[in-house]
Amino acid sequence: MQVTSLLSQSNSQEATGPALNRGRLAAFALGTVAVLNSYLAAWLFALSPEVVAASALVGSLLLGGPLLLNSLRSLRRGEYGINELVSLAILAALASGDYQTAGVVAFFMVVGELIETRTAAGARAAIEALVRHTPDRARRLTSGGAEEEVPAQALRPGDVIRVRPGDKLPADGRIRAGRATLNEASITGESLPVDKGEGEAVFAGSQNLTGVLEVEVTRAGADTTLGKVRNLILAAEQTKLPIMRLIDQYAGYYTPLVLVMGMVVWMFTHDLPRVIAVLVIACPCAFILATPTAMVAALAAASRVGLLIKNVGELEVAAKVRAFLFDKTGTLTIGRLRVARLIVAEGIKPAELLYLAASAEQHSNHPVARAVVACAREVELPVGAATEVHEAAGLGLQARVDGAEIRVGRLNWLREHGVSVEGLPVVSPDAEGLSLLHVARNGRAIGAIGLRDEVRPEARESLAALKRAGIRHLVMVTGDREAVARMVAREVGCDEVHAECLPQDKVTQVEQLKARGYRIAVVGDGVNDAPALAAGDLGIAMGAAGSDVAIHSASIALMNSDLRRLPFLVELSRAARRTINQNFLIGLAFIVGGLTLAAFGYINPIVAAILHNAGSLLVVFNSARLVRSGEELDHAEPAPIAATRAPATDALVPQAS
Repeated sequence: MQVTSLLSQSNSQEATGPALNRGRLAAFALGTVAVLNSYLAAWLFALSPEVVAASALVGSLLLGGPLLLNSLRSLRRGEYGINELVSLAILAALASGDYQTAGVVAFFMVVGELIETRTAAGARAAIEALVRHTPDRARRLTSGGAEEEVPAQALRPGDVIRVRPGDKLPADGRIRAGRATLNEASITGESLPVDKGEGEAVFAGSQNLTGVLEVEVTRAGADTTLGKVRNLILAAEQTKLPIMRLIDQYAGYYTPLVLVMGMVVWMFTHDLPRVIAVLVIACPCAFILATPTAMVAALAAASRVGLLIKNVGELEVAAKVRAFLFDKTGTLTIGRLRVARLIVAEGIKPAELLYLAASAEQHSNHPVARAVVACAREVELPVGAATEVHEAAGLGLQARVDGAEIRVGRLNWLREHGVSVEGLPVVSPDAEGLSLLHVARNGRAIGAIGLRDEVRPEARESLAALKRAGIRHLVMVTGDREAVARMVAREVGCDEVHAECLPQDKVTQVEQLKARGYRIAVVGDGVNDAPALAAGDLGIAMGAAGSDVAIHSASIALMNSDLRRLPFLVELSRAARRTINQNFLIGLAFIVGGLTLAAFGYINPIVAAILHNAGSLLVVFNSARLVRSGEELDHAEPAPIAATRAPATDALVPQAS
């Protein structure tokens, strides 16, 4: 009933306390009985008009009293809102002696307010339910290894907790011991469980489905990823679209205008019930609820699939975006190297090459080494023991495997140590978008391993969906080599590619696109792409779970790295805008139509109150349809796309350029 956000309404009710709420409900129940009794006394028992009037007066005061008091408080603060129209209508009915009409009007207005407030509280509860997943208690391990149960609020960074199957994590942390399958839907919006083991990060609110974990706490309480997400979502509810601020700005003029209209009706008709009906139907609750109900519903839908929108204004911008600029590494690609090819010299088997390289690299933490070892494990190739391991940072590694001296690294580094590369097939890494790791045994090169950053399996599907949604230009920028960049761009369907870009070059590309008239969304990992994210009309950070920088560096944060959320964001934005427009039309139709009917005497104050609430409920239910948006993403899995790399099982087949 006020020109306020839905959150403010629910907060104001929470502040009144349960005792006062119970008192209002009791007054509402007694008032309803008293008004109903006045009709029964007249219709069934034919009691005297004085008894009927007394019962109706008591009921109207019980039902309308809270509305009148709220209006009085507003007037004392110098505010002229919508409640004053209802209060004037009730007072006019009371002054004319029509206590039953006053009581019925007050009844319907209170019922409407209760339903609207409950709906608002329900929408907020839907958001709260997405983020209120942390348990109240935790099992903390003492220095002696004993287990003690403590309040979750008592946890501090450095504490070690035990999480059993079925438990939810009470804090963010890193797995110290154990392996388990976790449901992280409350954080990332991804319904599929993930397997995690020693050394991997876990988040508060995740549910442990299998296995016992010992987790070292890194963040607790409001500092957890879930706590930050909760605070940002609730803060987003309090932000407003320009149209909402416009309504607030002119709301003070609306009430005097309606009063003038009521005076005009009185001057021409001298019919007080018509004036009362005009005041009741003029309450623009449906109009006021048009935007906030749609925005809260859209926020709930976005939060469910792991989209963190920090300002509802950004949701409106997403509907106007016509170009997307993507970072490559970690955005369109997974950011993890994978073996794509084995190139062997004559007389060397691919399995032999992979065995020697993986054996030598098994103790290295370099991403290239991890990719080689992972490939060997994937094809179930055992690795041998490595001794005399010496690693030259950024160049290569030397080790002894099965008595042979093995060198794995850059070609120039191998040559510097006298390695012969004669007989090695010639491969152009630029032509195939590969990073080559050369392998030598006892001073002779025996082959090379081609590695490539793996493209996200849903990337092509997602970018195609963006084009179907009306996005006219897709651009990829990267600091990688030109050949690699163009290969990835072809694979995912980008229209334009810019390679070997520094961070400032990415900002330049954003500015050039803006100069060409595009509203642009920039998608990156939120860390090294922060300048470009800030330069775009809309900044979207990928994989923001656990990253404070990613959560705060962009307008919108994707808690997981599923690119299918991007076309959903565009569609949700447009659906929200359509819903708001529909709501405005509904509200306008009820107000204009209702005022016309009331002014010409076709409806009485009671029917006006019913129509007023019908319009408000229609708006609320129309907005509620948005809550179910994105349900198809809850259980959908990324569809594999045609990859340019050979599968790991085919990597053991000899290949030459």
